[in-house]
Amino acid sequence: MNIMPEYALYYIFVAAFVGYLLGSIPFGLVLTRMAGLGDIRKIGSGNIGATNVLRTGNKFLALLTLLLDIGKGAIAVLIAEFLYPGLGIYAGSGAFLGHLYSIFLKFTGGKGVATFLGLMLALNPMVGLTSILSWLITAAIFRISSLSALVAAIASPIASLYLQQYKLAIVAILLCILIFIKHKDNIKRIINGDEPKIGKK
Repeated sequence: MNIMPEYALYYIFVAAFVGYLLGSIPFGLVLTRMAGLGDIRKIGSGNIGATNVLRTGNKFLALLTLLLDIGKGAIAVLIAEFLYPGLGIYAGSGAFLGHLYSIFLKFTGGKGVATFLGLMLALNPMVGLTSILSWLITAAIFRISSLSALVAAIASPIASLYLQQYKLAIVAILLCILIFIKHKDNIKRIINGDEPKIGKK
């Protein structure tokens, strides 16, 4: 379905806003509280993502958090594309921003990597798979989640450019910048050799 020009901005806003609300759901926090593990923001790094959930020692909850965070980025894209082709990139970006600045957490949130991978996977499977593979290879070699996340983020715009998906590359670059900003403390620890390994409680 083609979007009529006079309604284009309206549809873009709605797609981004609904995506934002979906992305704002802090699954890591919800799951750990339901499991009786308390507030995940007071554990480990204080992040609401799967890596910090893993530090509770509950691998199942960490995996579920990862899948749900990936899923909300992908679902936002797929629903928007189903309703109005071309809006997926805005809904996915909204979901990413929702995870970073959740309305349910007073505009704080996670670092967005899983949601980023989910929306990229839905927008272009080759780009998404390239980023996921980059994460897995880096994690297998260095066992550092944050480093793996940064490599995966960089891989996305590079893959988009290689596939001549220029609009996607621009969005990927902008979201990648936000991921790096969110990881500024991790980057300092990586440089100093103090960043904890994957699975460390």
